[in-house]
Amino acid sequence: MELSEILAKCDHTLLSQTATWEEIKAICDDGMRYACASVCIPASFVKQAKEYVGEKLAICTVIGFPNGYATTAAKCFMASDAVDNGADEVDMVINIGWAKESKWEEITKEIAAIKAACKGKLLKVIIETCLLTDEEKIALCKCVSDSGADYIKTSTGFSKAGATFADVELFAKHVAPHVKIKAAGGISSLEDAEKFIALGASRLGTSRIVKIAKGLKNDGSY
Repeated sequence: MELSEILAKCDHTLLSQTATWEEIKAICDDGMRYACASVCIPASFVKQAKEYVGEKLAICTVIGFPNGYATTAAKCFMASDAVDNGADEVDMVINIGWAKESKWEEITKEIAAIKAACKGKLLKVIIETCLLTDEEKIALCKCVSDSGADYIKTSTGFSKAGATFADVELFAKHVAPHVKIKAAGGISSLEDAEKFIALGASRLGTSRIVKIAKGLKNDGSY
């Protein structure tokens, strides 16, 4: 697979608590330079970033992040506010406690409400696979499929582990055809990126692939 094809599936990500505008601006520059799918950034930077990139790059942000236990009303406000500020895509975290209690109907309703609050923009649903059993992951594939969301996403990158090949493979078997897959957290090589894509991921949440591309550009390989 060509490096440009991998980059086109990357949500170039910076979500650290200490992120500054200069750092966010730099990943926006990289996202445009390397034709990434989007940049995924904290909500407080969305308006400034959208004004900076215009229509040259999609802006993605996160809500209910990283723990997922804000109220549905709070998550809906955050999603609506993000879209009003210029977000093209929203990545939300489910209420993981509800998953542990098998509150599948409540989870589905919450995702559907947040999807409505996104006003037609893309919604990706983070289920934090490292905290779940396979049975819970399969049940959440149905929740996401029934909710009207656009993507199911493996991880926040802020818990004890990130994306695994097994989880992406499991998603591909259990989500409805209209639901796409985003692998995120710990994707550190082109080989891993290619395998995630081959297993069914349409998006990759990572900052490392752009760093690899920069290194190849510097040595003349790309």
